[in-house]
Amino acid sequence: MPPRATARRRGESPRAPWGSFPLVELCILVALGLSVAGILIWGQRGQLMLAAGVALGSLVGLEVSIREHFAGYRSHTTVLAGTAGVAALAVLFFVHAPRAAMLAAGAAVFAAAFYALRIVFRRRSGGVWFRS
Repeated sequence: MPPRATARRRGESPRAPWGSFPLVELCILVALGLSVAGILIWGQRGQLMLAAGVALGSLVGLEVSIREHFAGYRSHTTVLAGTAGVAALAVLFFVHAPRAAMLAAGAAVFAAAFYALRIVFRRRSGGVWFRS
């Protein structure tokens, strides 16, 4: 039986949902451009450009991490669990929760997400706990 058209070869990274369009690469290029321009311009506008470049680059990296992790290609458990923990800290910061509660909740969310993401990767990778 021939392989399905959507199947990927062993060792090949997962395909993007948008096909062969180089969206990730273009976003990285824009993030680099914004970051370099922000450093060169500086001032208030430059700082905003630098922050936007760093934020866009971080989002692109997060998207690739999510795609690779849930495809069982590479484990990004710590990065994804850390993102969940930081998101919990951000929510609690904006509702003015006490710092001790923020720290406890952030650690709890990180631990729960780490455990759940580890199980998901093991199922998706065919029983492997870690693949670099």
